[in-house]
Amino acid sequence: MVSTNNERLAQLKAFDETKTGVKGLVDAGISTVPPIFIHQHNGPPPSKTLNTTISVPTIDLSGIDTNLTRRTDTVKCVQDAIDTWGFFQVVNHGIPQSVLDDMLDGVKRFFEDDDEIKKGYYTRDYTKKMIYNSNFDLFSGPATSWRDSFSCFLAPSPPDLDDIPTSCREILMEYSNQVMKLGKTLFELFSEILGLKPSYLNDIHCSEGLQVLGHYYPACPQPELTMGSPQHADNDFLTVLLQDHIGGLQIRLADQWFDVPPTPGALVINVGDLLQLITNDKFKSVEHRVLANTKGPRISVATFFTTGYQPTTRVYGPIKELVSESDPPRYRETSVKEYATFYKNKGLDGTSALQHFRL
Repeated sequence: MVSTNNERLAQLKAFDETKTGVKGLVDAGISTVPPIFIHQHNGPPPSKTLNTTISVPTIDLSGIDTNLTRRTDTVKCVQDAIDTWGFFQVVNHGIPQSVLDDMLDGVKRFFEDDDEIKKGYYTRDYTKKMIYNSNFDLFSGPATSWRDSFSCFLAPSPPDLDDIPTSCREILMEYSNQVMKLGKTLFELFSEILGLKPSYLNDIHCSEGLQVLGHYYPACPQPELTMGSPQHADNDFLTVLLQDHIGGLQIRLADQWFDVPPTPGALVINVGDLLQLITNDKFKSVEHRVLANTKGPRISVATFFTTGYQPTTRVYGPIKELVSESDPPRYRETSVKEYATFYKNKGLDGTSALQHFRL
């Protein structure tokens, strides 16, 4: 264990200055997990057991634009999934399997590219459109996670193409365009669930911003000591997740952890904090985590519908149509940038950022 805060800070700085992340440690042949990566509560307190007997629902989106009955049935399925899980998987979502495969391959290519090329993108300046580093909360979180990531904001103001690595440039643009279409469809379904006109959530710009996060979880020599990602909820409106075949994603409900096993061709959908805020708790952002593993590298692509740290004057509070005298607003208004900044500074410490904004 790291014995003092000063020692820990020195080790964090030394790790950060390598600019090669967790993969750099693995490439160097380490056989034990360094102290900064050891999680004090790698188990799931206050969870009691891992439940594998039931799983998040998989929802078929085919025909929802042409068949009213199919759309009505799908809206009901999505509502049940949100009410029960806060998570669900979608199939027949319109994104070709070849695009999904190419996106995973593009992320893998980036992280397995020459270190000197990757170092050109390594930064902790979160105003940049393209960012590569290890652990966005490296200096604020209680423990470092076994994960390297890149982040790219593709909307509303996309970066110059020259600012995106050639290893994933073409597929990143294609995949983001496809996910944006899917996201707008999902926001329509969510609006209908809330009793609002289908375009409502899109009209208030919930689908305006798009951040693509490519995650690389190297094989870990002691996965029981660390985490790929500790428990957290997402700081966006909506997340669309593409994961490879390895698995490790779990969600927490009623003091139990549930696996979200990879399903070929499926995308995992989950509600983010900002959607919980504007729906006044009608939708819930659910905590989830990723286990470290010995099989790696695990590749995933999380697409966040958020404008993040990009400047905007728009503020969000509970939607007026969803509050009443008997159910008053539960959150104060905030901007996406304010929320994202608070979330980053707080780090993934196992607590909900939403509490800071609750009235």
